[in-house]
Amino acid sequence: MNDSPEAAAQEPGDDSADVLEFVDLAKEWAAAIVANDPARIARFMADEWVIVSESGIDPKEKFLSLVESGDLTHSAMDLRTRPRVRVHGDTALVTGRVTNTAHFRGERYDADEWTTDVYVKRDGRWLCVLSHITPAAPD
Repeated sequence: MNDSPEAAAQEPGDDSADVLEFVDLAKEWAAAIVANDPARIARFMADEWVIVSESGIDPKEKFLSLVESGDLTHSAMDLRTRPRVRVHGDTALVTGRVTNTAHFRGERYDADEWTTDVYVKRDGRWLCVLSHITPAAPD
């Protein structure tokens, strides 16, 4: 990963190795979520992963148990923007806009959100430790 001043000045269209790596990672994680496969989803998360949303802070175990039970499913997860990537040693901040279609206990939810994921590099792999979602303002 590149911590040079040039890397810190990345633009949304930047094709640096850092940006491309996290674009691929985000696409793979989105595919795992749409597959509704808890084991596949968990491979992207550190043990201490939490998600922060309007309802508060939820741990990895709760999120994955909702997926495993079928109470939470996703049928779409699409990146609307190229993520903004900032790498600081073994920590990376990845922010982008995502739309998704989810069903929670049978009720459909369509979301347009800004997401920020915090990753740490462990044993040569990037693992997410925190995801924060914020509803996007209408265009």
